[in-house]
Amino acid sequence: MMPTPSTATESAPEPLVSPVSSHNEWDPLEEVVVGRLDGATIPSSHPAVTCNVPPWAARLQGIAAGFRYPRMLIEPAQQELDQFITLLESLGITVTRPEAVDHKRRFRTPDWSSRGFGNTCPRDSMLVVGDEIIETPMAWPCRYFETHSYRALLKDYFRRGARWTSAPKPQLTDALFKANFRPPKAGEAMRYILTEFEPVFDAADFVRAGRDLFVTRSNVTNQMGIEWLRRHLGPGYRIHEIESRCRTPMHIDTTFLVLSPGKVLVNPEYIDVDRLPDVLNSWDVLIAPEPDPINERLLKITSMCGRWLSLNILMIDGKRVIAERHHTAMLRALEKWGFEPIPCDLLHYAPFAGSFHCATLDIRRRGTLESYFP
Repeated sequence: MMPTPSTATESAPEPLVSPVSSHNEWDPLEEVVVGRLDGATIPSSHPAVTCNVPPWAARLQGIAAGFRYPRMLIEPAQQELDQFITLLESLGITVTRPEAVDHKRRFRTPDWSSRGFGNTCPRDSMLVVGDEIIETPMAWPCRYFETHSYRALLKDYFRRGARWTSAPKPQLTDALFKANFRPPKAGEAMRYILTEFEPVFDAADFVRAGRDLFVTRSNVTNQMGIEWLRRHLGPGYRIHEIESRCRTPMHIDTTFLVLSPGKVLVNPEYIDVDRLPDVLNSWDVLIAPEPDPINERLLKITSMCGRWLSLNILMIDGKRVIAERHHTAMLRALEKWGFEPIPCDLLHYAPFAGSFHCATLDIRRRGTLESYFP
């Protein structure tokens, strides 16, 4: 017996409303993934990893690679991370976490084997554009299976209506990396360790401003990776390349951030403001202050992020912003620019590759897709 029209209408399933919806860096934040320190290991001594640190640090890393981080680094970082999560929840933000993983376990592909790194920085391995989460093809072999620790979350978001995409899994053979690579010195032409053998990119090399995204080419993101994302997103989006003067570039969020409509924050050491994309001509370019000197010797030795981690801030909405308590010059500058900084401690997260922006992934911000440029 065929159902009557009214019966068919009554039994129709409710349309799914994606729990994932984030179009920019400043709409009111409602849900966020925060990384974990559990099981993190010191990353491998692969050339793509060690090219981003000084030679003396690369030698130390080669000795320690694959071992778990010592308690003297884990414990203060964990305490600060717990306080950061408490702060987010006190602001009414839903916090979700990846599963704890033993990253010391060795894995292999047909071409190579490696141990892992960690799931401390979800901003690197996944890119949220609207209602879609894109797993990125990262260039570090030790991060090859990093998104597996987020799979329970990804499957839940998908079942509830989100789009879930994985970029082509790279081979990461020697053909992707330039042999005997040496970072360029000041005054030399820019060069990168990556070839164009296949597309690779970290999500943290991109920042979003509605229908426009900004990217830096780096030692983990090549032109093929940028082009893959450009074609994947299609004509509804534009991707603008930001030229970095950093000699060892990796990730845009210590170089360039869009804070709110009409305001961008730039690192004056890495950015030539006269060479920014033309679409930014009508925007206010906010020059980051010189970072406060951090006198903790251990952090200077262990941080993979350099001294400009003061830029690694997290916008809660168009006004409120979480920033590192120790970087007082940045806190004062944010106030001067009309923002409301919320000081928080995350200084000891630096050895695990980041701060507030790196340690999080926006899942839902209350807002709609808009174009902020002509």
